[in-house]
Amino acid sequence: MVGLTTLEEYIIRAQNKFPGATGELSQLLRDIGLAAKIISREVNKAGLTNILGAEGSENVHGESVKKLDLFANEQLIYALNRSNITCMVISEENEGVVRLSLDAGKYIVYMDPLDGSSNIDVNVSIGSIFSVYMRPEGIINISEQDALQPGVKQVAAGYVLYGSSTVLAYTTGLGVRIFTLDPSLGEFILSHENVQIPEYGNVYSTDEGSYNFWDPALKKYVKYCQKADEDTNRPYKARYVGCMAADVHRTLIQGGIFMYPDSSRYPNGKLRLMYECNPLSFIIEQAGGMAIDGERRIMEIQPKSIHECTPVYIGSKKNVEKLIEFFEKEGRHVAVPSL
Repeated sequence: MVGLTTLEEYIIRAQNKFPGATGELSQLLRDIGLAAKIISREVNKAGLTNILGAEGSENVHGESVKKLDLFANEQLIYALNRSNITCMVISEENEGVVRLSLDAGKYIVYMDPLDGSSNIDVNVSIGSIFSVYMRPEGIINISEQDALQPGVKQVAAGYVLYGSSTVLAYTTGLGVRIFTLDPSLGEFILSHENVQIPEYGNVYSTDEGSYNFWDPALKKYVKYCQKADEDTNRPYKARYVGCMAADVHRTLIQGGIFMYPDSSRYPNGKLRLMYECNPLSFIIEQAGGMAIDGERRIMEIQPKSIHECTPVYIGSKKNVEKLIEFFEKEGRHVAVPSL
């Protein structure tokens, strides 16, 4: 077909622009793309096969593991193990690290194999999220501690969203590209290049069932979002999927803000820093947005453990800045990122 660019073609062309490139990161991204096709195929026929429902165990966070969680986890690890360029994988579904090609592996990959697992059995959008770091130079016997790098050291990040269509978005620090899976071709086709998040949006996304557990600043901000005001296009629309990849994807395309705050129930928030918040913050920042934890830039947090949680407020620049105003009024200082 004339005029179509596949994920593989695009990655190879991008690689060729850098004469010193080894092609290893390109291969890693292609491996993830292959795993995404397999997961998408299984997701789309999940109701026809015996892959719906709980597997019967719990993950490291005490959450019920779905059969599709395990399938996605296995497919991504298998794909990353094919090329001997990934030395270590850290997954939401594994308590510790998964060691792959320790001698040759150049990259460390964090991943949430199937984000939004509670949506699986009711046919609502789910996703996969990944984050790629370099193996520290000169380290032979790589350890879990070597994987504890801040988000600013990511060399690539992205997500796959399994919804009305399957889309793959990624960045290597040179902007954001989105590819849509054409099931008739079995290929991801470039559908959005140099994606930019709107500077302002009239959509807010959060789990309002937890409202009573929030701090006063966030409660006042949500009330602000709900108040009618023609000059600022309020009230905002409330949208919440319960899958961070889906909620952030909508925010990326339409603008607005996604929030999963700290609360009296979850003092450190509930979403995971390394394989949810860092990669999606990288995407949003590369598209011109902002991502904070309520005190600082998400990607500047020095992680203390591979599965640690963080509050997150992410989206259009003006929406996040307005939220910061509410935090400041309540005496909560925020170090505003200067990107």
